[in-house]
Amino acid sequence: MEESASVEVSRQLGEERRYVAEAYARLDELRQLNADELRRVRTTNFGGGHQARSERDAFATHYEDRLTQLNSVDERLVFGRLDTTEGERHYVGRLGLATEDHRRLVLDWRAREAGAFYQATAANPMDLVRRRHLIMDGRDVTALEDDVLDPGAVSDAEVVHGEGALIAALNSERTGRMTDIVATIQAEQDRIIRAPLSGVRVVQGGPGTGKTAVALHRAAYLLYEHRERLAKSGVLIVGPSSSFLWYIERVLPALGETGVVMSSLADLYPGVHGTVETDPWVTRWKSGLHMVDVIKRAVADRQKVPERTQWLTVDGHRVRLEPSLVRRARERARATGKPHNEARETFVKVIVKELAQNLGDELNEKAGTTMDRSYLKEDLRQSREVRIALNLLWLPLTPQQLVAQLFTKEHYLRSAAPRLSDAQVSRLLRPVDAPLTVPDVALLDEAAELLGDFESAGIKVRGDRSLEERKAQESAQKALEAMAEGFEDIGAQGVVTVEQLTSFNAEAPHRMTAAEAASSDRTWAYGHVVVDEAQELSPMQWRVLMRRCPLKSFTVVGDIAQAGNAAAARTWDEALEPFVGERFTLEELTVNYRTPQPIADAAVRVAQATGIAVSDPTAVRGGDPPVIVPVAVEAELAAEIVAQVRRELERLAGGLVGVVCPGGRLAAVGKALDEAFPGLVAAGMRSLDRRIMVLTPWDAKGLEFDSVVVVEPTEIADDPAGGPGNLYVAMTRPTQRLYLVAAHGLPDGITPQPGEPGAGDPTAA
Repeated sequence: MEESASVEVSRQLGEERRYVAEAYARLDELRQLNADELRRVRTTNFGGGHQARSERDAFATHYEDRLTQLNSVDERLVFGRLDTTEGERHYVGRLGLATEDHRRLVLDWRAREAGAFYQATAANPMDLVRRRHLIMDGRDVTALEDDVLDPGAVSDAEVVHGEGALIAALNSERTGRMTDIVATIQAEQDRIIRAPLSGVRVVQGGPGTGKTAVALHRAAYLLYEHRERLAKSGVLIVGPSSSFLWYIERVLPALGETGVVMSSLADLYPGVHGTVETDPWVTRWKSGLHMVDVIKRAVADRQKVPERTQWLTVDGHRVRLEPSLVRRARERARATGKPHNEARETFVKVIVKELAQNLGDELNEKAGTTMDRSYLKEDLRQSREVRIALNLLWLPLTPQQLVAQLFTKEHYLRSAAPRLSDAQVSRLLRPVDAPLTVPDVALLDEAAELLGDFESAGIKVRGDRSLEERKAQESAQKALEAMAEGFEDIGAQGVVTVEQLTSFNAEAPHRMTAAEAASSDRTWAYGHVVVDEAQELSPMQWRVLMRRCPLKSFTVVGDIAQAGNAAAARTWDEALEPFVGERFTLEELTVNYRTPQPIADAAVRVAQATGIAVSDPTAVRGGDPPVIVPVAVEAELAAEIVAQVRRELERLAGGLVGVVCPGGRLAAVGKALDEAFPGLVAAGMRSLDRRIMVLTPWDAKGLEFDSVVVVEPTEIADDPAGGPGNLYVAMTRPTQRLYLVAAHGLPDGITPQPGEPGAGDPTAA
């Protein structure tokens, strides 16, 4: 009996291997076809005109994008099979594939027909007899597992049982990069992934519930389902840190999608990377919506009226600049409703026009005759004294200049925020060379809205394209003159023009994708925005993102209990109500796929002991409780951390160990580990070949490790920049084991309750 079952499994395994091999053969064929077409387009002469070059670039971009997509889906190309009640078989994979004669080989996992692979149950089989999981190693099918949805339609001999695709995936060792869950998406996750595009959808879930995976797979699904719309407008994915983005950046390409823009909260303003703000009060103050008025006043302060009359010299003539004239000009400029830099043009025009009129009248009176003195306007514009005076009265500014000066010049800060106390002003002021911080990034965006285009103020900040074109034409003219005799000899005189030669020599501009264009354009309107770890966003950061997506199409995922930002909201209502009112849908993920139940229970106890209301999802796996490692004296702390890490490296065949510690201890802990394990330690998630990652709780958000060592949990809990929420985050990162190493005591709630795993064991939490 066992032998016959084994033979049947081998037969079915061989059958699936042959089919998957056919799918891979078609994938390789399509890669070659697109590579050949790309090569042909690049080498074909489309002519020298702009239109021809544009067409060539469009074709090249198409084939490049398709090749990128085909090259990204090699891992587990096919992972499932659906057997229908009609006797049909459909294979499900990362990308839809068909033969040359249009026979469907693989169904894209996002296709509506593939929804049954994730949603079908015994109670609701959705016209399926069987769902089969193909367990892959590279291009090879190594195992099969069947979910029988209609037992009467399949004989026992045809059913293959296995470990469980989900459990096998959960028990696999971590690599340092997030992988997709496309083969193991669960029903409650799939329902959220396939939800409609419009509106704000909030996905609340405790640690390990797959919030990030759901968010990324939803982005891939929306790009598939709404290709035409989102390909033009793009999708923005926002995460809490650059480490987090590095961790997830391979997921979407592996799902066949590369046209997204990814940004951390520190990089929401193009060309600027905000540094960490260490003062929690400063973070809170800069992050509130009152900053809208503060920035408005800061801009208004740069639109000045002099206290007294100024005398200016223009070509030896004295002109009088009255405060009343400046006031009228300012009112006219403000009345346009244009941003500061753009309204400056009106301000300058009004003043120059009246000064020219007054000076002209004076000169005519002295001359005893009336003359056309329209040239005076240009003279006034070119006058050094006039230019200086106008700039001092209405200074053109970049957002970086405005925000930097607001916090380095006391008089600007006091004027823009008059309610600040002396002590608060002192906390906000910083040296001139201090970098912009993460809270400043949102202020830059607000300032940019009010200041407008810098170039419109008449200030040249980039190359003058018209000037460049004129120079190119001058060069072309000289070249034609130099070749004139040669043209006459061959009878080609007049055939080649200056414009043609200029066009021929011009380099074809790079044709940017929507994602590329959006990433460099602050004003870009995205079709959809995905916000991960959204509990960390401040009101001003939400304001920035709402500006990025005027249609308010958002997927928002997070866990309010894990908030570590001093300016974070306490509820989703508090976070979103100022921007969308009650018009958002709240979904909740209820199953913990990452953390073993004893570790999850300990983390919940610690959070509840500090008054944090946390969700308590059910873990799918058991495991060991956290291990408490008391340290007698501070001097032995580093040695004990090294000892615990060494223990875990010996237990893990591969996998990752995360060491989460307070920011002030990061350097010392990293140094001790690097000395003990040379070549294996990295600070932050930045290297695939490092097995030990040393991070702060903030950098650990959204990440996961096989084992985690938390250093001085009480210090983490007491840190005003994050507090107990950061400790909760740190304790919920492991997939297998957790160690708490402490020389200075433990926070409340760490000890297990009677009857729970670890109770009575002094080394178990």
